Amino acid sequence: MEEHEQVVFCNDPNTGLKAIIAIHDTTLGPATGGCRMYPYRTIEEAFADVLRLSKGMTYKCAAADIDFGGGKSVIIGDPAKDKSPELFRSFGKFVESLNGRFYTGTDMGTTPNDFIHAMKETNCVVGLPKEYGGGGDSSIPTARGVIYGIQATNYFIDGSDELAGKTYVIQGLGKVGYKVAERLLEEGANLYVCDLNEEVIAALVEYGKERGNRSVKAVSEDAIYSVEADIFIPCAMGGIINDETVEKLKVKAVVGSANNQLKNEYHCGMLQRKGIVYAPDYIVNAGGLIQVTDELFGINEQRVLQKTKAIYHTLLNIFHKAENDSVTISEAANRVCEQKISARKMGNSFYSRKEPPKWRVRY
Repeated sequence: MEEHEQVVFCNDPNTGLKAIIAIHDTTLGPATGGCRMYPYRTIEEAFADVLRLSKGMTYKCAAADIDFGGGKSVIIGDPAKDKSPELFRSFGKFVESLNGRFYTGTDMGTTPNDFIHAMKETNCVVGLPKEYGGGGDSSIPTARGVIYGIQATNYFIDGSDELAGKTYVIQGLGKVGYKVAERLLEEGANLYVCDLNEEVIAALVEYGKERGNRSVKAVSEDAIYSVEADIFIPCAMGGIINDETVEKLKVKAVVGSANNQLKNEYHCGMLQRKGIVYAPDYIVNAGGLIQVTDELFGINEQRVLQKTKAIYHTLLNIFHKAENDSVTISEAANRVCEQKISARKMGNSFYSRKEPPKWRVRY
């Protein structure tokens, strides 16, 4: 908590809203981070989650070289039962009370349509549907960023960024994971996949057959860690790289979109001692963040694509820095972000933060 600039507890008995907004650091600009809705068992659990996630957003923004700081919000509730337009309007009022210090949008358990209600109370919403002035589906640039991350990692390991002819293990076939899988099959790769939705797996198997009869094999939740392949691609929950799973992994690298993949920072060192390259998730999955923050300055798909392509070179630079400094890849990435934030703090003693333009009309 001592690292965070501001934490706001939001309570509205009339709508049932119980939420927490955490602003970690606004050195680079107004804080931004999605709003997660989850039935946390306790306030303490929600509090710990929002602090961890908001700090991660500070590093993610710095790595993506965008002029925003780190923040996050959580709504305590079951997204299947507790949502209402009034609840999100109430949440929008709390966001508005921060006077442009925090921009938010969809995350796990929430959808862009939820924030159509929130934006009736605040302009500080990003990631909206196109018909409401947003950039549309943010999973598209996120998946592109994952592909760039895989290519950079292939180049670092083998000297070639070709995707074809390799075997990949994908954990989670949600909006991002499925798009990554499609692209890899199109490029001539073979896949092992894991997802709770059997229909999604069946659809991907058919897609593989249509793309030159590429192999798509389903494996169980437990077996996914033991598959022998080139790269393991986590696209579901965080904390999956831990003491137990590191010992099981039989891959050359871990490159995926899931947030907070390392259970603890030292697990990056464990991976490297096994000869497994770890691509920091907050660099790899930044495509969606790039799109939703960029839309505040007007929709421009080519500009988003150009910024997302930078993930390739950012990741290669981090790999080489880790080698040169004899530190873990995770530590090298963190140092780069921390140095960028420190330089901004020291660069101008009369610095005045400029908020992104509020160009939308509330609906």
